[in-house]
Amino acid sequence: MTALQPARQGPSAKPAASGRIPFPVVDEISRHCVREDEPETVHIEVHLPRQPDPERLRAAFGEALLRHPRILVREAPGRWYRRRYEWELTGTPDVDPVGFREPGAGALERARARALAEAPPLSLSPPVRLEVVGPSSGGSCVLLLTLNHTALDGPACLRVLATAAELYSGAPSSTSPVRGPAGSPQRPGPPPARTGGGGARPARVAPASDVCAEGGNGLLLADLPVPRRPAGAGYTVNDQLLVATCLMIARWNRQHDAPPRPMRITMPIDERPRGAEMPIGNGTRLVEVGFTAQECAREPGPDALAALLHRTAERTRALKSAPRPQLGRAAALLTAPAVPIVMRAALTRGLRRAAAAWTSTTLLSNIGRIPYPLDFAEAGRAEAVWFSAPASMPRGLTVTTASTGGRLHLALRWSRALLDDAAGRRLCDYFTEYLAAMTALRADSGGDGP
Repeated sequence: MTALQPARQGPSAKPAASGRIPFPVVDEISRHCVREDEPETVHIEVHLPRQPDPERLRAAFGEALLRHPRILVREAPGRWYRRRYEWELTGTPDVDPVGFREPGAGALERARARALAEAPPLSLSPPVRLEVVGPSSGGSCVLLLTLNHTALDGPACLRVLATAAELYSGAPSSTSPVRGPAGSPQRPGPPPARTGGGGARPARVAPASDVCAEGGNGLLLADLPVPRRPAGAGYTVNDQLLVATCLMIARWNRQHDAPPRPMRITMPIDERPRGAEMPIGNGTRLVEVGFTAQECAREPGPDALAALLHRTAERTRALKSAPRPQLGRAAALLTAPAVPIVMRAALTRGLRRAAAAWTSTTLLSNIGRIPYPLDFAEAGRAEAVWFSAPASMPRGLTVTTASTGGRLHLALRWSRALLDDAAGRRLCDYFTEYLAAMTALRADSGGDGP
């Protein structure tokens, strides 16, 4: 999940006189690597107590798009020898992005399946789809957003939905310009602690014994308590989620006789403000948090778990404070417009295949506490918000979390070429167990161990 970086993109991030914007680095790399069997979609699921009025919701969402014109884009056509992809600002939607689904058994499951399998096309503005599913027998309703990740990311789309909620309810924005949880300003830290992996290939998620040949992604959503921390703990909830993800995969791999290997978890860092001025697009940079083979080799006791949490906190503080391009310097070189785009695309896909074994083990995207009330007046405020990030191979598994009302909303998404539904349920059980174990830690648990 990655982003616009105005300081780095400079003038190229501004619309040209023609109303076109060259693809930023993240968008171009994503565009090169799109695969039909595993679309790059982000799914956002907002649960409301009651159903909003259809016409008011359609009008509010349409006005929100106009207030965030950067979302009203389509890929501009161009000749094969062009040097860049470009976004064309349309000013108004090409299609109505809002649809209402008949309530009934399986309606939500079918909408989720569409969100994982059918990306909104880049050729039509906006590259976003909003499906309203419900009301259920209890009167509740789900707003299900699907976005094409080549064009924008989940936090940017949620900002647009928050504007729609403000317009629907007639309430002024109450959002202070806070920043995302993983991108909060950090005091300069030490260099990242060496994790012992060096240039070694990271661990891969071991395949399940009975995977599906049909392709696509599977999804599991869970509602958990936000993990607590002892008073004065030197680690964050984000650090707890990283450790739970690492131990979840390590346990799964041990049970499938995979040898211990260093693990690397990709983590998006989002430093955009969350107010109405939030830049719309792909707006995060990616870092990789490392874990040694020894840290993944066995089940940790309470003291070892506390020590791992403190080491992880040191690593993430250092990574957050270190300047780095969105996808690293290699991606910036790959997207330099020195040769036609078709040549860069072929090179990018070839390098991706060659480097597959060195791709990080998984991706953890922690959206953090939802900073908007998402208040739809008579339909009520959002009771739960789930996100899920694409899970294409070679990683094949992503973990995405968000929180509202003291609850942690966890989404596990996997490639069906790697895992099946039973594997997803077991991984969720492991993740839940490790969060509970971290919540149970005492303030005096050993945090200075090796």
